[in-house]
Amino acid sequence: MISSPFLFTSPNLAFLYMLTVITFVGFTLLVAFFSWYKLRNENLKSREGYFLGGRSLTGRVIAGSMILTNISTEHLIGMNGSAYKNGMIIIAWEVTSAIALVIAALYFLPIYLRIGLATIPQYLAYRYDETTKTLVSILLMLSFVLTLLPIVLYTGAINLESLFSVSEVFGVSRAQGIWISVLAIGGIGSVYAILGGLKAVAYSDTINAIGLVIGGLAVPVFALWEIGGGNIGEGMAKVYETVPEKFNVIGSKDSVLPFSTLFTGLMINQLYFWGMNQTIIQRALGAKNMAEAQKGLLYTGIFKILIPLIIVLPGVISFYYFGEEHFDDQDMIYPILVKKVLPAGMIGFFAAVVLGAVLSTFNSVLNSASTIFSLDIYKKIIRPNSSELQLVRVGKWVSLILAISSILIAPMVGNAPEGLYQLMQQLNGIFFIPIASILLTGFFWPKISAAGAKAGLAVGLSFYLLTTFIFQVDLHFVHVWGIEFVLNLVVMYLVSLKYPAKEENQFPSGPLNLQSWRYAKPLSVLLCIVTVLIYWFLGR
Repeated sequence: MISSPFLFTSPNLAFLYMLTVITFVGFTLLVAFFSWYKLRNENLKSREGYFLGGRSLTGRVIAGSMILTNISTEHLIGMNGSAYKNGMIIIAWEVTSAIALVIAALYFLPIYLRIGLATIPQYLAYRYDETTKTLVSILLMLSFVLTLLPIVLYTGAINLESLFSVSEVFGVSRAQGIWISVLAIGGIGSVYAILGGLKAVAYSDTINAIGLVIGGLAVPVFALWEIGGGNIGEGMAKVYETVPEKFNVIGSKDSVLPFSTLFTGLMINQLYFWGMNQTIIQRALGAKNMAEAQKGLLYTGIFKILIPLIIVLPGVISFYYFGEEHFDDQDMIYPILVKKVLPAGMIGFFAAVVLGAVLSTFNSVLNSASTIFSLDIYKKIIRPNSSELQLVRVGKWVSLILAISSILIAPMVGNAPEGLYQLMQQLNGIFFIPIASILLTGFFWPKISAAGAKAGLAVGLSFYLLTTFIFQVDLHFVHVWGIEFVLNLVVMYLVSLKYPAKEENQFPSGPLNLQSWRYAKPLSVLLCIVTVLIYWFLGR
């Protein structure tokens, strides 16, 4: 068990612990009050008001919410833990996101907003058929409850247990302390998502995003200040001189994320996550117009290029401090570093930021899941004549059921051999690549039929499960994604030749202004250039 620096061994330490708790509670209440204030006059009883924020979100709100939905404790803990053990090679998960966001902003968003989508599966109903949409909706619900939600809760609980020594405060074991933290996070997150809908999530994310930047950057800044004796640049130079191998972004063929994966399955995964993932793209679907939606995605691209300073660099700094001491428990290294370098008063604020990041992802997934179930399953299959108020009520009940399920599963995901972030990516591959396959062919390959799409889903799921979890395949799982994607395309094409589409697709027209943002293309070019320069600079 990691000993807390705040145990009540002296009045001074007791005061520091209380200061930590006060700053934690203070920032958490600030976020709650801000969200309530912004929502006090909102209509949350209509379908668009509850699930899409009334289609009124601006670019800054979309970007803040997207980055907080993405960056949670599976990143703060999982990616820093992986960087501690493997070095900066893992920034590929982050910086390549900028290119995916560019493609989504310029090519996917016009498709979605022209139709007026509320969920991504709705596109599949228009492009293929209702059965394809229902199958994907069910797969998405499974992915939420079996992978993302439990890992987000568990990593959040690890952070709170480490920072506040929950187990010692309650006089229980560490495992029980994590259970208590999981229950607390799940309970608070459920209240946000169930009562406030998408707009509550988006507004709370705006404040939490500011806190994440301040608190997240404070960790490497304080660490490098200490290492450099009051000079951050000198501290960075010392870390680099001591462990230069940790800064290489190319790595070897057998590394945790080989450079070659950028050209096989990684970009497919990134395109899905940033351009087709309901949890992320729902913010853009709630935009007031095309320009604000594009701003949101491209501002997020800027964040993704800068975010390794928060979720990768601290892991490398941890190796400078601790060497291989914590290799057997890499997912605990980030909380250890936080307690080592941050002043006591800031630890409470930082813990509140961490809680906000957890709640953001948790709330967003619950909201997206309830949206998909209510609009794509309940409305279409179970009760077609349901009113908008009934849909909102069903969405709230679904959120509650999913929250309880994920709370029960969360403690079972610990002790992943390659770390929790790597585990999450492996599990995501079960669902992401097959769904990405049928969406991309839907966008760009008109001859693929509904029968071809269903065959692609079945083959993709079976192939990945067999090669990843049943048979021993000596190949990185991201390369398996690439092979699976190509296999899916071949299967869909062949099946579509045998069972071609019977009629032309009919798409509705959406309600939004579709004028593009005038700076969308220049900023897109800049983001792509910067991504290439990062690899050129750190790969030499």
